[in-house]
This record gives sequence, C-alpha cells and structure tokens, in this order.
Amino acid sequence: MSDTDLLAQRFEAQRPRLRAVAHRMLGSTAEADDAVQDTWLRLSRTDVDAIDNLPGWLTTTVGRVCLDRLRSGSSRHEQAADVTGEEPPTEVPGGRDPEQEALLAESVGRALEVVLTTLGPTERLVFVLHDMFAVSFEEIAPVVDRSSTAVRQIASRARRRVQTRSADPRTDPVRQRRVVDAFLAASREGRFDDLVTLLDPYVVLRADATAVRMGGMGELRGSSPVADFFNGRAQGALPAFVDGMAGAVVVRDGRIALALSFTVTDQILGIEVVADPDQLAALDLVVDGLEEVAG
Repeated sequence: MSDTDLLAQRFEAQRPRLRAVAHRMLGSTAEADDAVQDTWLRLSRTDVDAIDNLPGWLTTTVGRVCLDRLRSGSSRHEQAADVTGEEPPTEVPGGRDPEQEALLAESVGRALEVVLTTLGPTERLVFVLHDMFAVSFEEIAPVVDRSSTAVRQIASRARRRVQTRSADPRTDPVRQRRVVDAFLAASREGRFDDLVTLLDPYVVLRADATAVRMGGMGELRGSSPVADFFNGRAQGALPAFVDGMAGAVVVRDGRIALALSFTVTDQILGIEVVADPDQLAALDLVVDGLEEVAG
C-alpha cells in the first residue's frame, strides 16, 4: 500500500467525526461534505510526518474550514431546512436500537438549531469543538486566534446562551449535574464498572502542568484508563459548576486547589483539570449554591 493510500485510509477512519463537526457548524449535509473534502485537500498538501496527533489536527482543521466559510458568507447556514434532516453519525461503538436513534436524532436536531440560530461563528466553533467534541481550549486557541483563557470565556458565554435557549435535555445543566454527581459517587466508592458506563468510550482527560505535579495525569484517552485513574480518588471533591458546566472542586487549606469541568452529552466526553492559580482565578465557580471566584 502506498503512502497516499495509507493516508487516505486513515482519513476515511476519521470522516464520520469530521462530518459530524462540520454539520454542527454549518447545518447542512452538503456544506459539511464540502468542508470535509476541503480538509482532505489541506491534509494532502501538508507534511503528515510533522503532525503528532492526526485526529486532533483533522478536527481543528475542519473547524477552521467551517469558520472560514461562515465568516466569508459562503455557507448557506441560514437555510434551516436541513437542520432537522440527516444527522451524520458520530463514533459510538455498538450503536443504539432504532428507538434510541430516533430520539437522539430529534434531540440533536433541536440542539443544532439552537446553535445555528443563537451563536456567532467564533462562539459556534468554540462551543462545537469543546462542548460537543471535547477539544481542549489550548487546541482551539490558534484556530480562532485567541488565548486559551479568552477561548474559555467565549465557551462560557456560548454555553450560557445555548442553555438559555435549548430544550434539549442533553444540554440541561440539571441532567449534566446528575451525570457528574453519579460519576463522583462511583469514584469515591470505587465502582469501576459504573465509571466506565458513565464515560464515553473516547473520553479525554486533560490536566494542566500544576495538576500533574500534584499527582494528576497530563492526558488520558479512553473510558477504561480514565475510570482506572478516578477509581477511589474523588474522596475530597465537592460538586460545583465551573464556567457554567457541571464539575467539582477540591479545597485544601481553605482554598480551591483544583477545579474539574466535565463535558457531558449522553455520557462524559471530556474532563479538564485546572490547578494553575492564574487559570483558577479566571474561572467562574459556583460551589454549594454560592458563587465563588477562585483566587
């Protein structure tokens, strides 16, 4: 097999995910397919050996392609006819039964309509990549030419707007709170199988350098490794909302030492751990019903 054929094979393995990102950005199956094709053309002109993480590179690149289309006005995203039409599949091993698929398609259609009609191009990209596909703020920052702190603030603003407008139970903060609370309880009680069930098979755990020095992991991927890491560890975690997302904090010596935010749809897609004092100070934290700004 030639290098080109091998690259094409690797790209095809990522196509469903890329198409799902593009569809959520543009609201049109045809536009999504065009954006994915543009992403392939960019990849074919790139030195692949210099790409450390091909799935991550492709996800952020298709996001950049979509953002360019939205900003140039070339996308027909204002046409809402396709919003509740075909939804490209995401990578969910094992699938769902037909009834579950129908319910999911309906809820995704409602959520997508809210995203398309409520958010501007930059907010839309940040929300889709981070909240729907667990891409880190650091990876999104160069795509939108902002600092990671600014991207976090954009995500928080976008999330509040979507939650205000959306009737989709998957974006309901109360439901997200229940999922995260169940995860924290399973962690405290050492229920490994329950942790795996609550985590998406492709879940990503990311922690900053300060959290790593405190005993965390810089990055873990997959439900089993992440469940193994958290098994029995959440003894001191307190439920919280972190930038409007269901999360948790760890308090030491009267100060917040760690903040964990969770990206939740039907399962937990991503977990971000922040311990750097400057980053903590930039977070909006609500703990036990009382708003506290860390720092």
